Amino acid sequence: MNTTEIVRSVLASTLQVGDHAKSWTNDTRLLGAIPELDSMAVVTVLTELEEKLGIDVPDDEISAETFSTFGSLVDFVQSKRA
Repeated sequence: MNTTEIVRSVLASTLQVGDHAKSWTNDTRLLGAIPELDSMAVVTVLTELEEKLGIDVPDDEISAETFSTFGSLVDFVQSKRA
């Protein structure tokens, strides 16, 4: 799986949005637009991504901008994998 597919899969399972996540594009708004994405869900998503990808995400690197859109989250995760 590539980074986009992994992020999509983690979000879909964590937020329990099912097939709805398949239609997300880079411009799809996340934080504030998807009620299921609350502070606890953000922590769960980050933990899952760290475990699946072997990355480390320090708390001070996370901002609302990171979870602003699907594309911004994918870009952030790709930067951590590099």
